[in-house]
Amino acid sequence: MPGKRLSLSVPLDGVSLREHPEVCQEAERLGYTDAWSYEVDAIDAFTPLAVIGLHTNLRLGTAIANVYTRGPATLAETAAGVAEVAPGRFNLGIGSGSQPIVELWNGGKFRKPATRVREMAIFLKRAFSGERVVFEGETFQVNGFRMSKPPAQPIPVHIAALREGMLRVAGEVGDGAIINWLSAEDVEKSVAVVREAAKAAGRNPDEVEITARLMVVVDPPGDEVSQMMRRHLNGYLNVPVYKEFHRWLGREPLLSAMWSAWDAGDRKGALAAVPERVIDDLFVHGTAEERKAHVQRYLEAGVETAFLQFISFDPDVRVRRERVLQAMREMAPAAVGMA
Repeated sequence: MPGKRLSLSVPLDGVSLREHPEVCQEAERLGYTDAWSYEVDAIDAFTPLAVIGLHTNLRLGTAIANVYTRGPATLAETAAGVAEVAPGRFNLGIGSGSQPIVELWNGGKFRKPATRVREMAIFLKRAFSGERVVFEGETFQVNGFRMSKPPAQPIPVHIAALREGMLRVAGEVGDGAIINWLSAEDVEKSVAVVREAAKAAGRNPDEVEITARLMVVVDPPGDEVSQMMRRHLNGYLNVPVYKEFHRWLGREPLLSAMWSAWDAGDRKGALAAVPERVIDDLFVHGTAEERKAHVQRYLEAGVETAFLQFISFDPDVRVRRERVLQAMREMAPAAVGMA
């Protein structure tokens, strides 16, 4: 499909950071175009990209760097560091994360997330230009920060978005919108909000890139793997921001039993209440051919850059590594008709 990009979500499970240069060089030969990182509870989003950027020509991106857990100046400086490693190839994806990450793990306040992200995007673009920034926002203030070594080339700022408020922010001030934990059929609804907001802001809607992280389960199908996918969904879809996101998408009839059981402290009941349809909607899984076809549906629905997060639930790290690398090879762009 012309103009579509198939990318890796890094770091890869079972693969150490020291091994990523060699593995990502292979991925580049296989036709992958990008490596987009994430940070939750393991490694930060920037270090893997610095490692990969030194040894490949892949485009790089954070998906995401949290706008609460780093101060504005520190976030700008960290982005500039990776941009120097990979001039013209680095994209800074930012987002608000979730209440547990911000409040329980980092001692912050998850307040006015859409405003915080908008203000951070505006600040970052001004900082990257090299100007002296005096910024008075609702969620933070910066008085007199100037980068002594601004990026030699512009750093695109992508915005992670779930519901309408953040999707509009992405359309109004972002160079891209990062979406995740939605089905291929949901993509059109999210993209429409981004495009409409960009148009209303006097921008070219087609210039806002739509990227998505797709959750690709690479284990052989079976009851145990299905149970692990249910656990994964419970861990995410009971977080308030994702719960409200799926209400907005119209999944309340499918998920209300799971939410009720979880809120009542019935974890076993919550697992049992996850419908098969939701598993099939939100995870790319099954045989290699089924996974390829599912990814293709996202691309046809409006995703322009898809980063594949290969997931194995096997307890043996060696098995996880083998399955992840096998999936990387069998789902390479040539294998899904993109090369």
